[in-house]
Amino acid sequence: MGQLDGKVAIVTGGAQGIGNAIAHGLAAEGARIVVADLRGAEEAAAAFTDGLGLTADVADEAAVQALVDEVVERCGTVDVLVNNAGLYASLEMRPFTEIPLEEWRRVMDVNVASMFLMCRAVVPVMRAAGAGRIVNISSGTPFRGVPFLLHYVTSKGAIVALTRALAKELGKDGVLVNCVAPGFTMSAGVEANPDVVEKLRDVSVAARTIQRDQVPEDVVGAVVYLAGPGSSFVTGQTIVIDGGQYFH
Repeated sequence: MGQLDGKVAIVTGGAQGIGNAIAHGLAAEGARIVVADLRGAEEAAAAFTDGLGLTADVADEAAVQALVDEVVERCGTVDVLVNNAGLYASLEMRPFTEIPLEEWRRVMDVNVASMFLMCRAVVPVMRAAGAGRIVNISSGTPFRGVPFLLHYVTSKGAIVALTRALAKELGKDGVLVNCVAPGFTMSAGVEANPDVVEKLRDVSVAARTIQRDQVPEDVVGAVVYLAGPGSSFVTGQTIVIDGGQYFH
């Protein structure tokens, strides 16, 4: 038996990369997986027993509420939410003075507002059940102050703050909110952007205590832990998973 048998878990951005690896890790522990993504959700969900794939823009308020309503209707509840969807690999590294305001706002919408919207939609369900787990995916970049991606780094720092404040607000309801902050990860999306790989891969590996590429599967264990019974007295925390590049 898995530690998540009978639990329903939504993974946003779960069709590929880190999100897909997390979905497989949760499924291996018995969770019923809901993949929410802009593209490829149904195909990704087909890999899981009773998997459900729903196409949704998690930065859109109405789409998020419709998504959660459908999950509750078809699965009965939501026990675990993994807020993984975000913009990164497609972003151009450049001085902050050259970032268009429209791009800044889009990054904040997809990386931060989406988590606010998803939490707001699922928390009533979790409160009614008297329990729930929310795991937000941040990044190691705000702890290191990585330059030339100011909007991305700022958005990921906001996720840490969101996690802490929401954990304080929801503790009395039995809803635990935590954060995982991966280092530079060689996901399919990152590998498709040669400029990002060229600028960040070697320097990231060299700065690590464990000097190898980070892969999506490296993030899975911490998320499964935070979603499972072993973390029942853990909330408001951020676990940095970067091979020892940053200690805090």
